[in-house]
Amino acid sequence: MNNNSNNRVLLPNDVRRLLNVDNREIVELCKKTSVNPKKNKLGQIYFSVDEVKKLKSAKSSILTGNGIKKMNKNETLPVMTKPNSQAVVNGLLETLNRMENNITSSMTKLIDEKLEGMDDVVLELVRCKTENENLKNKVNELNKENFKLKNILSSFKPLFAGFYIKKEEENNILL
Repeated sequence: MNNNSNNRVLLPNDVRRLLNVDNREIVELCKKTSVNPKKNKLGQIYFSVDEVKKLKSAKSSILTGNGIKKMNKNETLPVMTKPNSQAVVNGLLETLNRMENNITSSMTKLIDEKLEGMDDVVLELVRCKTENENLKNKVNELNKENFKLKNILSSFKPLFAGFYIKKEEENNILL
């Protein structure tokens, strides 16, 4: 073809005559091939030669049984139906549930690996805390005993040459 024929436009009448189809079939072929007709300045719809070639190849590619079937004027092209919206929603919900389960199991496994051995650490911390409390109690007892012994020691007064005399103890010693 020459360059002039590529720039040529075809009106819907020409397309109907060339493809032997009606307007409804042209619309269905346009949907199938994603061809969008254009409008000129006068508002008339037109197709380019390349677009008509696409429509023609789409029409000829309709297969039924073992061979290519020519369409009658009263037949329509099969149009993809929209999937059931509830089925789409159910599919999305299933996918989300699977993703949630995968994430949950992955996170559980990761946390279990990170916390492995934490039971031993917790038991050791409890043992250390108990031991710390016992040592605090022992320090308190030793402080009390030290205070008591200092009071007893202070009750002795030196007399002479290493002799000491015990004065009476006061009863205000804290035990």
